[in-house]
Amino acid sequence: MTTPCLESFAAPQDGRLTQNMLDAFDRDGVIILRDFVRVSECERLRERALKLVDEFDEESVRSIFSVIEQTQLNDDYFNDSGDKIRFFFEYGAFDESGALVQEKEHSLNKLGHAMHDLDPVFNEFSRTAKLAALVESLGYDDPGLLQSMYIFKPPRIGGEVSCHQDSTFLYTEPDSCIGFWFALEDATLENGCMHFIPGVHKAPLKQRNFRQDDGKFVIEVLDDTPWPEDATAPAAAPVGTLVIFKGRAPHMSGPNLSEKSRHAYTLHIIDKAGHYPANNWLQRGPDMPLKGFGLS
Repeated sequence: MTTPCLESFAAPQDGRLTQNMLDAFDRDGVIILRDFVRVSECERLRERALKLVDEFDEESVRSIFSVIEQTQLNDDYFNDSGDKIRFFFEYGAFDESGALVQEKEHSLNKLGHAMHDLDPVFNEFSRTAKLAALVESLGYDDPGLLQSMYIFKPPRIGGEVSCHQDSTFLYTEPDSCIGFWFALEDATLENGCMHFIPGVHKAPLKQRNFRQDDGKFVIEVLDDTPWPEDATAPAAAPVGTLVIFKGRAPHMSGPNLSEKSRHAYTLHIIDKAGHYPANNWLQRGPDMPLKGFGLS
């Protein structure tokens, strides 16, 4: 069986997707834009994230994020993070005595989930005219920047991420979630780059994850048929690359057992004109309304 490939394009200077790009995005649910952001911009975001990590007291909280183990299910620190900047460790970050097995900066899974609203450096990276033009070319008249994540994928203990759709977490009616994944370091097969299953985004949603039900967060299975994981395509991405994918595009990544980290920044947008249910796990307080690019 031939391994499918994902379409890769040189990033348009003004950000607006061409018809060829839009056609590939509609067909596969994902496209890769090379050199969308400058290496210096990636370095600035990495430096800011590492400064936040340096200032974080790892003894103050031990919240672990793992898609495989679902350690975050009904973790209040995680569930209340929609309008905050919080720190989540890798599943293998601690030894049996509770000590970190390696440096703090190489022990975290991610930061989330409102850096783009709360931190000036992340805000500047997230709200650019180029990205706003790209989103407009996708047909969004009133986009809302809902969620941001800084993903570390640390060396040696970077956890596997099982196949999933982001719309299971960021559910809207109608479906409007789109992910923007920026490679802040080279993402390779060795350090756990993402893989997608092209074209399957046109199938129905399989789950609603962390839906609130009577004060608890549950996983609602809508379709339990297995993913065709033999049809995956790698999304290797040099630093500065932007990977755009639809909320229903199934994707995954393997563990990072290499000696190199795989830092990335993910931003999710939704259509503010649609319905965002109150029982979605990620919610914002009344003092942080959902905003767009705010460039006008």
